[in-house]
Amino acid sequence: MSGEQQIKARMSKVKHKIAVISGKGGVGKSVVTVNLAVAFAMHGYVNRVGVFDADITGPCVPKMLGIHGQRLQVGPPGAFPVIGPMGIKVVSMDFLLQSEETPVIWRGPLKMKAISQFLSDIVWGELDFLFIDLPPGTGDEPLSIMQLIPEMDGVVIVTIPSEVSQIVVKKAVTFSRKLNMSIIGIVENMSGFVCPKCGEKINIFKVGGGEKIAEDLKTPFLGRVPIDPEICEDSDKGVPFVVEHMNSPAAKAFMEIVKKIEAFLKQEKETEASAKVDSKTGGG
Repeated sequence: MSGEQQIKARMSKVKHKIAVISGKGGVGKSVVTVNLAVAFAMHGYVNRVGVFDADITGPCVPKMLGIHGQRLQVGPPGAFPVIGPMGIKVVSMDFLLQSEETPVIWRGPLKMKAISQFLSDIVWGELDFLFIDLPPGTGDEPLSIMQLIPEMDGVVIVTIPSEVSQIVVKKAVTFSRKLNMSIIGIVENMSGFVCPKCGEKINIFKVGGGEKIAEDLKTPFLGRVPIDPEICEDSDKGVPFVVEHMNSPAAKAFMEIVKKIEAFLKQEKETEASAKVDSKTGGG
């Protein structure tokens, strides 16, 4: 069986494949990926969610989920993901490094080969959702993922409200469209901050940039996630923020984004079913 056939066989057991991308670094893309994955597990998909940390040179998903330093188990019929909170299955380059100081000094072709091997060798089993956390930009890793994974449901694009981020995120939208990827929507991260002592709202990075991009480029807007210092604290401790602070505005924002992603996927399924009916009936 060829590598592509093996990838297709592995991915056929995953119902929904969603890539999380950003045009630039520093927007909290991995934080959004991890908390969305945990939020989906909490929303009725416990033990049915996976995360592929496709940032080969800067893997950080295991740290955020409290499984940093663990190892992939290998044996017939392949390699098995590490199990994180809520039964989330995780695969990351982090699990193959000797220590946290070990750098991955690879050029593009090696990174692409590693991604291909991860996809063909990992035994994910039956999953409802696989979130792929991609490194910033529109280079080797995002391109490889988009081309290798069959029947990708679409991409979630993460930005912050600043104008600099808006400019770069537009490139991510164009990139996705050029590869015929559905854009599930845009998430505006770090959107405002409410002082826990006085209650005053401070727009540190402005507010509304992500929504404006969505409006300008006619893409769905999934919602705003406000700044919460506990997100950073929990990520460093390896504890899922949406579990520890489920009543916070940020956690509630993640749960609302889950609902919107589910609605998008339901609409896509209905559209696909309708198209099949039309093709059989000759368009009515």
